Amino acid sequence: MNFRTFLQVFIACCSLAFAAPSFAQSDPRELINGLAKANFKQAEELLGKIAATGDARVVPMLEAFAEGDLYVRKSDGAVFIAKVAGSNFAAIDPLTGEAAGEEPKGAFTKIKVNNTLRRAIRSALGGLTLLSPDRSVRLQAAQQVLQSPSAENLDLVETALAKETDTEVKSRMEEARAVSLLASDRSAEEKRAAIDTVASLGGREAIGILMTVSSSIGDDLRPDLDKAIKKLEGGLLFWDMGQNVWYGISLGSVLLLAAIGLAITFGVMGIINMAHGEMVMIGAYSTFMVQEVIRSNYPALFDWSLAIALPVAFLVTGAIGLVIERGVIRFLYGRPLETLLATWGISLILQQSIRTIFGPTNQEVGNPSWMSGSFALGGLTITWNRLWIVLFSLTIFFALLALMKRSAFGLQMRAVTQNRRMASSMGIRTPWVDAFTFALGSGIAGIAGVALSQIDNVSPNLGQSYIIDSFMVVVFGGVGNLWGTFVGALSLGILNKFLEPSVGAVLGKILVLVLIILFIQKRPRGLFALKGRAVEA
Repeated sequence: MNFRTFLQVFIACCSLAFAAPSFAQSDPRELINGLAKANFKQAEELLGKIAATGDARVVPMLEAFAEGDLYVRKSDGAVFIAKVAGSNFAAIDPLTGEAAGEEPKGAFTKIKVNNTLRRAIRSALGGLTLLSPDRSVRLQAAQQVLQSPSAENLDLVETALAKETDTEVKSRMEEARAVSLLASDRSAEEKRAAIDTVASLGGREAIGILMTVSSSIGDDLRPDLDKAIKKLEGGLLFWDMGQNVWYGISLGSVLLLAAIGLAITFGVMGIINMAHGEMVMIGAYSTFMVQEVIRSNYPALFDWSLAIALPVAFLVTGAIGLVIERGVIRFLYGRPLETLLATWGISLILQQSIRTIFGPTNQEVGNPSWMSGSFALGGLTITWNRLWIVLFSLTIFFALLALMKRSAFGLQMRAVTQNRRMASSMGIRTPWVDAFTFALGSGIAGIAGVALSQIDNVSPNLGQSYIIDSFMVVVFGGVGNLWGTFVGALSLGILNKFLEPSVGAVLGKILVLVLIILFIQKRPRGLFALKGRAVEA
């Protein structure tokens, strides 16, 4: 060996000697084995260091730790992922995933994990998967870091952010970097910019993040933090009001569906129909039966079940309404008390019949895929089923309005409402107008039941939840006036939702009832007065 060769070997050995500590520091096995004797706080620190290595091989170990499957072998203090294999544990290497043999359960001690450690694990997993080639994995990882910020993940987030090209993922990573930066010891200028970034998230999530760091942030950043929180709370108050308005519109659309049929029968016939709620209930059970047939015979058509149930519910409840009018109510015109008692008795008969056929328990009515889930609109959370019910209610309202204004039957109904004797003298068969009006009102109640089956329990008592509210809507809006019913339903729905948070649901309804009573004292015919037989009487 000449001098030059000897010198090269000597330099290489020295390089390896100096590099050894660095390699040891980046090797996560030592850190993993350190979990064996660590308490919860030490384990949390070790998790941050494990994540900082950036070694993706530790992901299965972290997942096993979160599940409580990480154990230490008593003989040598080595940490393994352990799975039950009969009376033994099958040991798995935490880095390579290779089997390390089986040993009795008594040879291992479980490494305990609590909720704080689980949050740290989620944060570590988020940081380690930020560089995944899968876009959805990177997006989920950024979301995990955002929910569990940690200063140890900051370098990894910045590395991933520098390489990211997808706009949505990059935006989420910038937010994750901001929340991690607030937990770090970076400069005040960077933290001030991070506060602005977190504040741009909006909503309660951003307020929660800023409140978490408020105890540890410096006095020089306190004004910026307080200003951001105050601005967020102001915006949140605005969106909360908007959410209440949406809930009110949603409730109003339900009341509109339940009351619109009652408005027709009450306005034309002057009948207090206490069985109207049962028509809604029968419509909901018609939906249940349609779905049962589809589930058993045509499962591929389930998403069309509501479209199929609509005409079925309309025809079934319309036919029942026609039978009730021809069999009972037509003999009681001019005797409102007897009519009220008779329809109340019919409602009890219908309820008991449903209990006998279907039982007293709730029935399962499924949501089609297009009515499931929700989406965000600014600071509002809107569920698809409520949105479709609002649109459906408006469709039924305008269709009924067109029927009343543009059809011969609608003309006859309006004539009977305004002056029954004159309509009869003009050749209109008022008894049949009454019968088909009652059938139409019952059919619309059945359609309302189809919609309500998507947001309420389908049970024999379903109709009782809406009958009183329906009468309040009709009386408040004006008997027999569709526009009055529309305005009354939305007004009472929004009023209810603004009263409930402050006084509670029960007291809120009582206050609404008191307000309606006071209103009727001033305007006995409601918001939109309409001359009809009930008024003439």
